[in-house]
Parts: sequence; C-alpha cells; structure tokens
Amino acid sequence: MPDKYLTVTALTKYIKHKFESDSHMKNVWIKAEISNFKHHSRGHMYFTLKDDQARILSVMFAGYNQYLKFTPENGMHVIVRGDVNVYEPQGQYQFYVQEMHPDGLGALHLAYQQLKDKLDQEGLFAEVRKKSIPLFPSHIGLITSTTGAAIQDMLTTIRRRLPSVKISIFPVLVQGRTAKDTIKSAIEQANTDRTIDTLIVGRGGGSIEELWAFNEEVVARAMVASRIPIISAVGHETDFTIADLVADLRAATPTAAAELAVPSKLELVNQVRALTRQLTNSLNQKVENNRGQLQRLQASYAFKYPKQLAVQKEQQLDRLLERLEHSTRSNLKQYHDRLNQSTKALLFQHPKHRIHALTKEKIYLTKALNTAYNRLLQVKLNQFEALIDKLHVLSPLATMKRGYSISYSSTGQLIKSVRDVEPGEQLTVQLGDGHLDCQVWGIEEDHNDKQ
Repeated sequence: MPDKYLTVTALTKYIKHKFESDSHMKNVWIKAEISNFKHHSRGHMYFTLKDDQARILSVMFAGYNQYLKFTPENGMHVIVRGDVNVYEPQGQYQFYVQEMHPDGLGALHLAYQQLKDKLDQEGLFAEVRKKSIPLFPSHIGLITSTTGAAIQDMLTTIRRRLPSVKISIFPVLVQGRTAKDTIKSAIEQANTDRTIDTLIVGRGGGSIEELWAFNEEVVARAMVASRIPIISAVGHETDFTIADLVADLRAATPTAAAELAVPSKLELVNQVRALTRQLTNSLNQKVENNRGQLQRLQASYAFKYPKQLAVQKEQQLDRLLERLEHSTRSNLKQYHDRLNQSTKALLFQHPKHRIHALTKEKIYLTKALNTAYNRLLQVKLNQFEALIDKLHVLSPLATMKRGYSISYSSTGQLIKSVRDVEPGEQLTVQLGDGHLDCQVWGIEEDHNDKQ
C-alpha cells in the first residue's frame, strides 16, 4: 500500500488550480446551441452548450444575465464569452458565461421580437382595449426629454394649432439604462393629475439602441395601465416600437403627434364659419317654407270660414257616429248569431245525448241479438230432433226391440260371424230388455251363405 496519496478534494483543487492558471481557459468565446435551459428563482441561468460532437455544462450568474436584451431558450444558437473552470462539489468542469449574443440575429432585434410576441398573446395590441383620443383636449401632458428638438416641435405645433390648451411637461431620459424607469414613473405621475386628458410619449429619431427605452416591457405595461389616452411619438417612419403597438394612437413623429392631439384653431374657425353659413341658410329656408305654409293656411276655407267648417265637421261627426253605432250593432248581432250556433253545436255534441243514442242502439241490438239467437236455437233444435229420429231408426236398440239380439265376446268384441267364436267360449247376448250370459256348445256354419 503506497504511503503517498491524494484525497478527492485535494485532487479536485489541484485540477481547479490548473484551469485557473491556464490563460487559454480565460475569456473563451464559444459558438454553440443551448439545451436543458433553466432560469433559477435566484436569477442564475443553468444550461448546456453543445454542438454535434460534444457538450459542456454552463452557468450564467444573475450579475451577468440581468443586462441581456433577450431571454435564452432551448435550441437557440448563441456566441458566448466566459471562463472554463471546475465545480468542486461535483468534480466537473463547466463554462462560466459572462457575455452572450444570438448567433446570426441581433440581440436587440431578438429581444424586441420576443417581447412583441409575448404582449401580443396577452392581447395588449388589440384595438378593442385602446382608448379614444379626445377631439378637444383641455390639458395635454408631454413625456419626453427637455433637451431634444422633439419637445420644441411639439410645443410649437400645439400652441400654433390650439393656443388655449394647457400643457404640462414631464421631463424624462429617453435613452440609456435608466430611461425606461423614468418614462414609467412619468406616466404614473401624469395619471395622478385628473385634469390631464391626453398624453404624448416619445422622442426624436435615432438608432435602435437609442430608441430602445420605448421597447422595454415596463414602459409598455405602464402605457397600457394608463387611464389617460396616450399618443406615441417616437421619431421614426418605418419601424414600430413596442410603445407604438400598445399606445392608443401612433404618430410617426413628435410633430405629427402634436397635430393628432389637438385640432387646428384656424380649421375650427373655418368649420364654425361654414357651419354658421349652413345653419343660416337652413334657417332661412325653414322660414320661407313656414311663410309659404302660413300663407296657404290663411287662404284656406277653414281659416276664412271657421264657423261653417265647424258645422260641417259636426255633421260629418254625426254621420260617422251613426255608422259606428250601426257597425257596432251589426257586429254584435253577427257575434251573437255565431255564439248561438256554437252553443247549439256544443249542446248537440253533449255527452248525455250521445249516451242516450247509444243506449237506444244497445237496446235495439240486444233485442235483435235475442231474436236471432232464438231463431237459430229453434232451427238447431229442429235439426237435432230430425237427427235423433234418424238415429233412432238406425239404432240397434230399436232393432232389438223388434226381436233381434247382439252378441259380444268375453272381451267385448262384437261377434259378426260364427268364425269369431270357439266352442265353450263365454258370450254376452244383448236383448231389447237386457242381456244373457251364454256359453257356446256347438257351432254350425251356414254353407249356403258362404257360396
């Protein structure tokens, strides 16, 4: 047994030291595919980096992944930077990721698409949930930077179009890491003022990185939660930010947002003048029509001779009343006749009449049945008596009463021939008034009969 040996802990620490002292294991860039991804509740991300032939366990701690613009997913191809080291409790080497980028797709674009899909599934882009912008606002809130050109464009446009409207400015950062929080806070602060009826949220144009604050989820949800209708005013023509999609109304530029927020005073004056002309013309036309109608009424018979018209109308009313009374009496008579007919028909169909008719029919049928039965019985009795007479004529008993007899063997068989008995055999001879028990003493056959 060797005297020198290492513990597992000592060996693992030695291997870990080798990894840490090897400069080739520091700031390593790896291109791989993510699998077995898990986002721990403490914020750390655990996953496997793999290619076609190998894989390595990896971790990206919360201190590094909190700045990711996208959420890693299984199957996503990425380029990561980090260190290779040993996880001592399990004695396995793994990759500690410090930086991650999508492979072939910009991180910002991927983050934008992921958030867009998420909010779209929640229905935050649906038109049915968006609020209407007031036609004539009295108090407008501007949420933007006070140092950019956008605010000056909006102020100039609003004051030119509708000088009477009140304007409140909520200064915010429009780019940088903390911009999203200042925009969210400004929206919430504006909603505490019950007099503000329209909000404009935006900034001037810029790159996707500069506009990124308006693609943040916290800004989108703050806009959705706002009770005040919001016009987005992010200065770009072609692409839409998340803020544009959730806003109640989207404007391509801050100036366009100001134009959408307030009507033009000059246009309103022109519309009022046009409406005034239309109203004046309509009233004049109405007056002329009523004047003509008044003239026709003044020239009418009723206006000139109201007493005669009243007399005529009274006579006409009398005739109408007479027609009404006559029609009422006629209708009542028709209804009365119809009621009588219905009553008679109902009485005719009363069950007691039906019962009486059926009872009479039953009595008649019973008599007919008894008559037919007696007639048939008499016929059958006559037929029976005739058959009895015929039977009596043919009966052997009648024959025996005339002096004949019938002989039976001891077994009860009728004897028809002398060959049916033997000498000494017991016989029974049936006579008309009784029978004789006899014994055969001799047999003599009649030969003439045989011939």
